[in-house]
Amino acid sequence: MKKSSLWLKLLPLLVVAAGLIFLYLTYNTYGNWQFALKLRGKKVVALILVAIASSFSTITFQTLTQNHFLTPNILGLDSLYVLVQTLLFFFVGGVTMLSQESLGMFLGNIILMACGSLLLSRWLLAKAQNNLFLLLMVGMISGTLFSSLSTFLQVVMDPNEYDLLQGKLFASFGNVNSYHLLWALGSILLVVVLLFKQRHTLDVLHLGRDQALALGINLSSLQIWLLLAVSLLTGTATALMGPITFLGFVVANVSYQYAATYRHDWLFAIATLLGIIFLVGGQFLVEQVFALRTTLSIVIEFSGGLYFVAKIIRERKKAS
Repeated sequence: MKKSSLWLKLLPLLVVAAGLIFLYLTYNTYGNWQFALKLRGKKVVALILVAIASSFSTITFQTLTQNHFLTPNILGLDSLYVLVQTLLFFFVGGVTMLSQESLGMFLGNIILMACGSLLLSRWLLAKAQNNLFLLLMVGMISGTLFSSLSTFLQVVMDPNEYDLLQGKLFASFGNVNSYHLLWALGSILLVVVLLFKQRHTLDVLHLGRDQALALGINLSSLQIWLLLAVSLLTGTATALMGPITFLGFVVANVSYQYAATYRHDWLFAIATLLGIIFLVGGQFLVEQVFALRTTLSIVIEFSGGLYFVAKIIRERKKAS
């Protein structure tokens, strides 16, 4: 597709994303501009960071696995996050975890998630190379194992600790720590810049493993580096907001259909703008329309789950 055509597709998304951000920041401020901008501004930055991290990590992971149905979260990383949080609350204590929201605790969550994600993804790809069904089966089994361990610990946990843990496990932008936000901003932007520099390599990898090897790409080292980048982005986004399974899947697959290109620079940009539109628009609906009677994660998981099922049905009809 020509560059001019891609710009024509990108610009409307940019206008819609900017318009939603402006609307979210200014709607129903009741004259308290400074307070509203300070409170909502942090949420907007967090939403943008999560959109960037989810878009880059999912597209990169799907290019690496050569499958548009797979995301890091679908392979059990959400269950891994729940297990990590449960272990911390069980051994450290819920009151301590919530009262000492220190930078070390935040970075510790990111490191644990990133290391666990890297080991899990690397192990799954090594065990189930070029076998989608085996990959999904092992991923689901791993997720079930993590969920079972989490449930066991939650059952024997003090009821008060369990209640505090449940509040931590739901994705929320209600109380974003500004200091944590700066560290998340730095880590996400660093990984995103490095991934963007690899966009041409990802374009080649999109052709397939055999073609990439024939063109001289060292897949072994590239796979480790890409999985590390995906793990860091997934871990940071999850530590910042909480688990959201279908966000990356939705924005990545809508981007493929909307952009109709293999070029990752455009896919990254379009997926990021779609993520911002979904997140900021969804948060606006949650706060202003539903009056906080629901959460953004529930809205995204419900709509994303429907899209996932619809895509499976559509692909099955194409194959038959």
